[in-house]
Amino acid sequence: MLTERCGKLMDALRGSGVDGAIITSGTNIRYFSNFTSDEAVLIVTDARRVLLTDFRYTIQAKEQCGSEIEIRETSRAIAADEIAAVLTEIGVKRCAFEDGYLTVRAFNSYKELPVELVPMTPEIDRCRLVKNEYEIECMAKAQSIADEAFAELLTVIREGMTEKEVANELDHLLRRHGADEISFDTIIGSGPNGALCHALPGPRKLAKGDLVVIDFGAKYRGYCSDMTRTVAIGEPSDELKKIYSIVRRAQQAALDALRPNMSARELDAIARDVITAEGYGPCFGHSLGHGFGLDIHEAPYASTRSEDVLVPGCTITVEPGIYVEGLGGVRIEDDCVLTEDGYLDLAHTAKDLIIL
Repeated sequence: MLTERCGKLMDALRGSGVDGAIITSGTNIRYFSNFTSDEAVLIVTDARRVLLTDFRYTIQAKEQCGSEIEIRETSRAIAADEIAAVLTEIGVKRCAFEDGYLTVRAFNSYKELPVELVPMTPEIDRCRLVKNEYEIECMAKAQSIADEAFAELLTVIREGMTEKEVANELDHLLRRHGADEISFDTIIGSGPNGALCHALPGPRKLAKGDLVVIDFGAKYRGYCSDMTRTVAIGEPSDELKKIYSIVRRAQQAALDALRPNMSARELDAIARDVITAEGYGPCFGHSLGHGFGLDIHEAPYASTRSEDVLVPGCTITVEPGIYVEGLGGVRIEDDCVLTEDGYLDLAHTAKDLIIL
């Protein structure tokens, strides 16, 4: 599998005339080598795959990478001259690198390497665009964990709990139901805080009439899920009910239209048009969705400016929202995987408004 992935990487870069790649981001090191620490540098060519890491991780690297990756022990900081020695040994002359993930200090040291450096972060990242069966199984399991944790949360959440208490409870439930870790910091926005798209859970107490935006995810074997549901604490106002209904229709319209090889911009427009027609267009200020996998946000992206195409095997979230300052917000989000003839919705939690 690793040989195939590294081969796909070199095929993707070949048109730019490079004969090697330096991989430094933790996510791509994991994807191309199975090594689960970012305390490493991976060098890939057509013929060789060499992972540099220090004594603390060499045993782990040997166990995770297997025979497909050569392991070289280095100093703890992995100095540029150690990278240079491998590049010279392998004979790399023109080398792709991840300019999107390097610090200025690291880049300044890399400029001394005996190769021509070619920035190619998007091309490297997009090697992860199409997921295989194993990856989809991991994401489906991560979403199943999220569904189960959310179902149990609904038996616990109540008026008077703080947003922070809800977040802590949900994080605990995710791990109890089998998550290796959470995909990202859990978002809880209650009442007017729901208008904050990425609300940080705070001391505000849930009150009657609140809508509560709950955005969360689980990681399973490194792969992420990402799900949002909005629930009510007691009966919400008519305006909040109306907003919820609009978002629900907007999401369903996008899901009904979702198909392989469609434009991601078109998908965004389908949901956005529903919200705009109801007069809430300015209150939907983020994109409709994004891919997910080893990272919680990765290609493709469904937005008003996207040039991406939703090909079979790629993932996309469908998450329209309306956010009204001083009143509150609504977001509903599902994880989807494009197939040859449609899509698979990994989420199984109902989307009708739940009033607790």
